[in-house]
Amino acid sequence: MPKLRSAVSRVWPRVALVVGILLLWSLVYGAGVFDPALFPSPLSVWEALTSNLRGADGLFVAAVKSVERLAVGMAISIVVGTTIGLAMASWKAVQRSLGTLMVALQALPSIAWLSLALLWFGDRSARAIVYVVILGAFPSVAIATATSVRLVPPVLVRAARTLGAAGWELQRGVIFPAAIPDYFVGIQQAWAFAWRALLAGELIASGAHGLGQTIHGASSQADVALVLAAMLVIVVVGLLVDLGLTFFDKRIRSSRGLLISD
Repeated sequence: MPKLRSAVSRVWPRVALVVGILLLWSLVYGAGVFDPALFPSPLSVWEALTSNLRGADGLFVAAVKSVERLAVGMAISIVVGTTIGLAMASWKAVQRSLGTLMVALQALPSIAWLSLALLWFGDRSARAIVYVVILGAFPSVAIATATSVRLVPPVLVRAARTLGAAGWELQRGVIFPAAIPDYFVGIQQAWAFAWRALLAGELIASGAHGLGQTIHGASSQADVALVLAAMLVIVVVGLLVDLGLTFFDKRIRSSRGLLISD
C-alpha cells in the first residue's frame, strides 16, 4: 500500500496538468477565440496524429529517423567530448587552449553551423544534420568531463595514494568512478542540446526526413493539426529519453549513496 500511495502521489500531478491543459484548450477552442483553421481542437490534433502515424512518410518513421540521427550524433559526441575532457582535466595547457574553445563552441548555437554543413554535405544529406548534432553536444560533454574530474574530492585521491594507488590504477579505481555522477549530468545536458539542434536542422534541411521536416511540410500546407501532432511526438520522444537518462542517473547516485529519498 505505501508503494501504491507513492506511485499515485508521483503520477496524479502530471495527469492533472495534462487534463487541465486539455480542458483549457477545449474551452478556448469552443469559445471561438481563434480561427479554427489556425487553432484546431484537441480531437483534430488526435485525429491528425493517428491518421499520420503509419506509412513511409508517417510520424512513426519520422521519429525513428530522428532518433537514429540523435543516437549517432550522441555516440560520436560522447567519444570525442570525453577524450577532450580528460585531456583538459589532465593538462593545464590543454585546459587553457581547448577549454576556451569548448566554452566558445557551447556559447555558439549549433544551428549556426547548418549553413556550412549544407554547403559541405548537401541539403539532402543526413550527414549535415548529424554534424550539427555533434557540434551541439560534444562541447558540453567535454566541459562536463573535465569539470567532473576536477571536482573529485581531494581527500579520496590522497587516501588512494596513501594506500599505494598511482597512475592508471588511481584513475580507473578512484577518479573515474567518483566523477561519474557529475559526468552523467553533462550527458543529460548534451542530449538536450543535441535534440534541439537535430530538430532545428531537420526543419531547414530539405532532404532529411524526420520530425523537423514533417513539421516544415505540414506548415507549408497550413496543416496546423499535423504540426501540433508532430510537436506532440517530439515531446513524447524527449520525455522517454529523459526518463531513461533519469533512471540511470538515479541508479548511479543511489549506488554511491548520493540520492536523497523523496
